[in-house]
Amino acid sequence: MSSTIKYRFEGSEMNNKLLMGHPSGLFILFFTEMWERFSYYGMRAILVLFLTSALIDGGWAWSREDALGLYGTYTMLVYFSPILGGFLADKFLGYRRAVAIGAFIMTLGHASMALDTPWSLYLGIGFLVAGNGLFKPNITSIINGLYKNAQDKKDGAFTIFYMGVNAGAFLGILLCGYIGETVGWHYGFGLAGVFMFLGMLQFWFAQGIFGRIGLSPSKTIEFDDAIENQGNKNEEKEIEVPHKIQRDRYIVVAILAFFTIFFWAAFEQAGGSMTIFANDYTNRLLEGNSANIFRVANTLLTVVPLLIITYVLWQLFLITFSKYALSNIFLGTSFVIIWAIVIWMLKNQFAEVKTEVPASWFSILNSFYIIAFAPLISKIWESKYNPPATVKFGIGLILLGFGFAVLAYGSTGIPQGAQTASVSIVWLILAYLLHTLGELSLSPVGLSYVSKLVPAAKIGLMFGLWYIAVGLGNKAAGTMGGLIDKITAAYDLTTFFLIFTIVPIIAGLIVIALTPIMNKLMHGVR
Repeated sequence: MSSTIKYRFEGSEMNNKLLMGHPSGLFILFFTEMWERFSYYGMRAILVLFLTSALIDGGWAWSREDALGLYGTYTMLVYFSPILGGFLADKFLGYRRAVAIGAFIMTLGHASMALDTPWSLYLGIGFLVAGNGLFKPNITSIINGLYKNAQDKKDGAFTIFYMGVNAGAFLGILLCGYIGETVGWHYGFGLAGVFMFLGMLQFWFAQGIFGRIGLSPSKTIEFDDAIENQGNKNEEKEIEVPHKIQRDRYIVVAILAFFTIFFWAAFEQAGGSMTIFANDYTNRLLEGNSANIFRVANTLLTVVPLLIITYVLWQLFLITFSKYALSNIFLGTSFVIIWAIVIWMLKNQFAEVKTEVPASWFSILNSFYIIAFAPLISKIWESKYNPPATVKFGIGLILLGFGFAVLAYGSTGIPQGAQTASVSIVWLILAYLLHTLGELSLSPVGLSYVSKLVPAAKIGLMFGLWYIAVGLGNKAAGTMGGLIDKITAAYDLTTFFLIFTIVPIIAGLIVIALTPIMNKLMHGVR
């Protein structure tokens, strides 16, 4: 897994011990982000289900429109808060301290949501929003620092990082969803906080691997003064970009952010209307051979990715344990707990006569597909077949639209105004595959291009602005998803999904058509 050094990466000397062709520090961030995404997606998977469930089932019996309204507002604020978090890190905290503080605040948020009261739910959501604002933009800013002198490796690095993102999402949805739906909703909310806390500790005790990257501004000044006093004045400085060229690159970021809104407005139906489709319109009760096939498939879906991630963990331990043993111990402990819960869950499922697929289960397909396809996509982006950013964005939007076309076709037999149905699970499985391939073509590439097009001094702030675009998409997703009952009553469910088919495809074709203009505005950035 390790390889010889072809690039000189930033950070401590240990950071240049490579894993999968990338610095070992990337994988410290990989696992930190993995546990943060576990907490976020684990909570996201069951929030709407909890709010819309009957009181007798432990839910709050909210209407679909109200539940999706809160969901949209929460996910919007999660992506709005990074603008403040990026500013605080750039000016005062530094990226590393901001990540650690944000992780701790999110731990408090999940602890609050574990309590079964309205005030604790809203307080918990507030903590999650605030913590995410400090965490989200600044961990990506640390990656940017690692690759300061290896720009052409960034697309691949962000795709590998995205694999960690989705490993956490996969495990969070799977385990928080299962425990929430079978044991109790608030146990699912609380479980997410356990791993957020362990992720914070493993990051904190391994941060030395990043050297000076992500230090607070005052610490960076002290570090620079120390270097100068030692007579080292040959340190490479960032090349100053002319104002006109930088202005054009900001325009590129703004255009890509605009099309990102369309993507997430449709993609985030996964936590809203697609979850409702899975819960109320899909046949999830399996018996006989169908149940056995699902049990075996679910076991493979769970165990194989977890084995892959555990192998990556082991390779990281071989590189970093001698220097960062305490961090490795916290990380290893989290995996021991994960394996114990997974074995317990699979044992219970094999003991059942009938198997009802949890409605939240379908969301893990997105994360599974990303774990499976991210390495392949990363290699394509690093090969001679690497297309321009706008083409990648267009492909992502078009694939997303095709996924909703599958759901529209699968819904054709559902009568107008129906509140329940029993269609095949195949349509959701295919839709999530297309959505995932679209996401891999757009989301990590967007993060990579922000880091390439923006000066280092503004990187935290610009990641915050980028996440505002994602937040607007999430709010639009909640608002549009909340119209499912009205559109289904006036037309049918197929019409509802066709809206999410047509809009992304048109947006994708437009952004591809802009390729020559965008390439000119980027002034040589690829």
